Amino acid sequence: QSLAPDVALPEPAADAQSKLRTVTAVRSVQRSGDAWAVTVAAQYTDGTVRYFAVPVAADARGASFAVTGAPGAVAGPARAAVPASPYTVHVPSDGALSSTVGEFFGAYLTGTGEVDRYLAPGVKLTPVSPAPYSAVVVREVSAVEEAAAAGQVPADGTEVRVLVQAEARGGAGRWPLAYELALTARSGRWDVAALEAGTVQGGGAR
Repeated sequence: QSLAPDVALPEPAADAQSKLRTVTAVRSVQRSGDAWAVTVAAQYTDGTVRYFAVPVAADARGASFAVTGAPGAVAGPARAAVPASPYTVHVPSDGALSSTVGEFFGAYLTGTGEVDRYLAPGVKLTPVSPAPYSAVVVREVSAVEEAAAAGQVPADGTEVRVLVQAEARGGAGRWPLAYELALTARSGRWDVAALEAGTVQGGGAR
C-alpha cells in the first residue's frame, strides 16, 4: 500500500467527461530526511495536462514509499531556454553528403541495402530490425563545418558533424525523425563515423 491511511481521495463528479489517462513524475525535491515533494503531470483523455505536488515519504534505499498527504495543484514547469543550434551550414540536397545520408538511412531504417557499406572502417552499427518503415525521405541536412557543403568531397580524414531532418513512411503513416551524424571523408566519399538520435543535448554516439 503506497497511500497513508489518513489521505483523502478525490470524488469526481458523476457527469465528468474527461478521465485520467497517464500520470508522469517530472520533478522531485527532498524536503528533509525521508520527506520528498514529487511533482507529477496528469494527462486527461481530453488532452488537458495538470500538475500536482505530492508529498511522499521514502526509505533510505528508495525501495519503498508512501504518499503522506493530499496533492496540491501547482503551475507547470517553466519553459527552458533553448540554446542556439551549432548546425548553421546548409548542406545542398543534391550533393555527395546528402546522397550518402539518404542511402544510409534507407538501409538503416527500411532494410534497403547493407548498412556496413556506408560506415567508416572500424565502425559497427546494427540496422533497426525488423525494419519499421517502408521509405525514408531526407528533408534537410545542416552542418557545423563548412566542408560539409563543399561541391566535392574534401581531403581524406576531413570530419564533419551534421543534423539530418527526415520523414519516415510506413503503412500507419508518416513520422518526423532527427539524427546527428559524424561523417569522415575517405577516397572521394563520405563514411558515417557515428550516429546519434534525438536532439543535440540528448543521447550519445552509437
